[in-house]
Amino acid sequence: MNLLNILRRPSINDGVTKYQSTPGAVLLDVRTPQEYREGHVPGSVNLPLDRLKTIKYKKSVPLFVYCYSGSRSSQACYWLSRQGYSEVMNIGGIMSYRGAVE
Repeated sequence: MNLLNILRRPSINDGVTKYQSTPGAVLLDVRTPQEYREGHVPGSVNLPLDRLKTIKYKKSVPLFVYCYSGSRSSQACYWLSRQGYSEVMNIGGIMSYRGAVE
């Protein structure tokens, strides 16, 4: 994982589209469980930043990571790449998401 891919990110809208077209990908929401319950991108999995060490996915699984503003997702992507996850993309924050939420 290139550090530039962690720091430079598409809009969350473009990121969700790319996630939807990537076979086997996981859309990871690293916000708190309460934030997740208040509204999340359909199909996303909640794994809060402070619980990231419990991740169970194979290191080759494409991970598309978002939070509220993009800050926590940046931290998550950095940590994941340091742990050997090879396909990690920070897609930013749900605050600028224009699609439907659950």
